[in-house]
Amino acid sequence: MTPSTDTSGGGPVKGVGRDVDQAVGEARVPPQTRASEVSRSRVDAGSGVRGEHARGEHARGEHTHSEVPIPRPVVQRASVRGQILDALRKALESGELRPGDVYSAPALGERFGVSATPVREAMQQLALEGAVEVVPNRGFRVVERGARELAELAEVRALIEVPVMVRLAGTVSGERWAELRPLAEATVRAASSGCWATYAESDRAFHRGVLALSGNEQLVQIAEDLHRRSQWPRRGRGDLVADAGEHVALLDALIARDVDVVRGLVGGHFVGR
Repeated sequence: MTPSTDTSGGGPVKGVGRDVDQAVGEARVPPQTRASEVSRSRVDAGSGVRGEHARGEHARGEHTHSEVPIPRPVVQRASVRGQILDALRKALESGELRPGDVYSAPALGERFGVSATPVREAMQQLALEGAVEVVPNRGFRVVERGARELAELAEVRALIEVPVMVRLAGTVSGERWAELRPLAEATVRAASSGCWATYAESDRAFHRGVLALSGNEQLVQIAEDLHRRSQWPRRGRGDLVADAGEHVALLDALIARDVDVVRGLVGGHFVGR
């Protein structure tokens, strides 16, 4: 992928945003109740000349005092921005957006078939997540994470997730843990495929499912943000297969309520991530 700048406008970005080519289209305005229908129902409740007069006015399309103005619905852009954000995340995870390169919002917007505004808004969100950084008058540079930063992220994740999983190991029933089996198996399939973007998504889903049993939504949100930050560097297929195998072993230990094994597996799971 060839980097581009905001000042030039850039050309299409190849391979990025396929998932939103069809999703980003015209926003459909929900059907409205016609003002005349609202008024007619009120007029029909009356009688005599007044009712006939009102019906005559509506037949001519005239406004009457009995009409209640219907506010025009506001079409939100949030869904478009969200789709762009998802597509950019996948492009980062797959390596289509390369660390160190600068990308412009107009060029990416042209590829998505939208204006630069929702792209810029999505990039601002990625900047808050630490995935990109703003380059004034140029665009956004994909962050290159060093070994030190990755080690720090792994340490913070371990500080949060290890004690939570150890606690859950002694309180959650085996039946509840068994319900997460499809998520663990999905990571194994994704790892075997060698597709890093697919694996990254299934990996987050498994960890999110485990932590969700704590009932603490803030914990889940913070842990997922840290997880995303630590996932940007791509890893080889062998690492993915080993990682997925740890998910299955961890789930087996949780079902068996083997706290010592859970503590060891979760602690080692973050090493090198």
